[in-house]
This record gives sequence, C-alpha cells and structure tokens, in this order.
Amino acid sequence: MLAEKLKREFIELLEKDVEFRYTVAGYIGLSEILKRLDRLEETQNKLWEGQQKLWEEVRLLREGQNRFWEAQDKLWGEVKALREGQNKLWEEMRFLREDQNKLWEEVRFLREGQNKLWEEVRFLREGQNRLWDEVKALREGQNRLWEEVRFLREGQNKLWDAQARLRSYMMSGFRDLSRALGVTFEEHAASFLEVMLVEMGYPGAKVGKKHLVYGGDVLEVDLFCEEPLVVGEVTVSVEDADAEVEKVLRRAKAVEEKYGRKPTLTVLCAASCRGEAAERLKELCEKHSIRLILGKEIAEALIP
Repeated sequence: MLAEKLKREFIELLEKDVEFRYTVAGYIGLSEILKRLDRLEETQNKLWEGQQKLWEEVRLLREGQNRFWEAQDKLWGEVKALREGQNKLWEEMRFLREDQNKLWEEVRFLREGQNKLWEEVRFLREGQNRLWDEVKALREGQNRLWEEVRFLREGQNKLWDAQARLRSYMMSGFRDLSRALGVTFEEHAASFLEVMLVEMGYPGAKVGKKHLVYGGDVLEVDLFCEEPLVVGEVTVSVEDADAEVEKVLRRAKAVEEKYGRKPTLTVLCAASCRGEAAERLKELCEKHSIRLILGKEIAEALIP
C-alpha cells in the first residue's frame, strides 16, 4: 500500500520536477546513482516525515471535514427550517393576499354603496328643494287664507251687527204688537220662543199649540214647532215644581214617539216662581235638560 503510494508519488515527481527527473536519470545512467540513492533515502525519510505531517493534515482535514459535515448538517437543518418557515410565510402571504382581495371586494361594495348613498342624497336634496317650493306655496296660500279670514271676520262682525239690529227691530215690533193687541202670557212665550229659534239659526220656525193622543189621553202642548222639533209648556204660577216638570217630560215623550226623534229643544215658561219652588224648578230643569224661561226674562226682552 505504501509502496504503491510511493510509486505514485515518485512518478508524479518525475513528471513535475525537472531537476528530480534529471537526478534520477543521472543515477540510472551515471556512477552517482548510489550516492543519489542515499540522498533518495534521506529524501524518502523526509518524505515519510512529510507524509506523516500530510496524514496529520489529512486527519485534521478529515476532522475539519467531519466538523464541516456536521456544520453542513446543521446548516441543512437551518436551511430546512428556513424553507419550512419560508413555506409558512408563503402560506401566510397567500392568506394575506386572499384577505386583501376580500378587502378590495368590500371596498368595491362600499364604494358602490357610497355612490348609491350620494344618489339618494341627491334625490333627497331635489325632494327638499321641491318641499321648500311647496312650503313657499303653502305660506303664500296661508297668507291669502289669512287675508280671506280677515275679510270673513270683518263680514262676520258686520253680520253680528246686522243681527243685533234685527233682534232689536223684532223685539221692538214684538213689544209694540203686544201693547196694541193685549196678548196673553202664553202668546208672549210663543213669540219669544220664535225669536230664540231665529237666533239659533232657524229663521222660518213657527211656534204654536199642538194636541196629541198619548196613553189614551189628549195632551195639549202649549209650545210646539215641528222643524226644529220643539216642545214646551207654559204656566202662570208654579206651586209644585215636580208636577210642572213631569208635565213637560210627558209631552216631550209623546212628541218623541209620534215623530221618531228626540226634541231639539224642551222648554218650560213660567210667569212667576218664588221661594223653594223656584230653586226646585231650576234644579229639575237642569237635571232633565229643560230650557227654563221665566216671565222676568221675557219682560226684560220687551223693555225698550
């Protein structure tokens, strides 16, 4: 093994080292071959020493190579870890890209929604402008309406003045006619009731007597008007308030059954009523929604 190695080294020296080649040739062809062989032995010893050093270097190289391979293994481990980390990083980047695409999609939807919102705002603004135009028109119409109301109020005031004058003329005529003819209290009450109905908005109302059959009896209604339906009773003096109110209620019931509707106005006219009877009469009339007209009220209407 060693000889083979020396042979290879020797041949290598012959090929590369010119001086060595000439030396060997001299030993081969000249007398100094032995001498050179001696030197060759020395050289061989030196080569052995060099070889030992070389083997030492080789050993160190091998150890270094082992350490290199260990380091390389570690490096490959690190590279593998880096590659795995890189793969994970690429995976994360893929997820991030997908999320980014989703985010852009959301942004696109938001932008479309924003455009629609601006469109709605534009419609609302146009609607608001139209609304302001309507408000303006309403305000102008309201101003015209207030103007009409003002004219109506002025006309109403004139109408009230005219009605007051008419009532004054009617009462004056009624008063003069009563004095001239010497009418009874019952006729006074009928005329006074007609004036009341005119003031209530029934200018054509006529008040007179009415006879009805009710419960087998013939009832005389002192004050009667068909349109509006009015029932009334007239008495000169009230002694029994309950009896007088009962008479009025019985006649009102008879009229309601005959005409199929309740009277618009139920009236009791009394020429005089004093003391406890007056208080009782007022209480009962208020309870049964009867309009109580006393002789004093009619007399005041006839005073100039």
